[in-house]
Amino acid sequence: MKNNERYFRTTNFNLASFLFAKGIELANIDRLDNQKRATFVFVENPQIEELVHAFDYAKENEEIVMVDARKIIHASKMLKEKLYQNNY
Repeated sequence: MKNNERYFRTTNFNLASFLFAKGIELANIDRLDNQKRATFVFVENPQIEELVHAFDYAKENEEIVMVDARKIIHASKMLKEKLYQNNY
């Protein structure tokens, strides 16, 4: 990781799964002090702001929020695996 890269962080697992399924690169998972929560860290991307806004406010069938069910399930599984690994 370069020091001059910027990152987007979220503790929202569903948002993280959505971003990951949309192809946004996961940089790290930072576990918070209580170990029951984590921050998902994504490499900054020009699409992130638009995707986050769409995740929160888009109408139900807008194309930007549409994700193949297999992709979102796979993204969730991958994030959970990484979350429970001690070396990520």
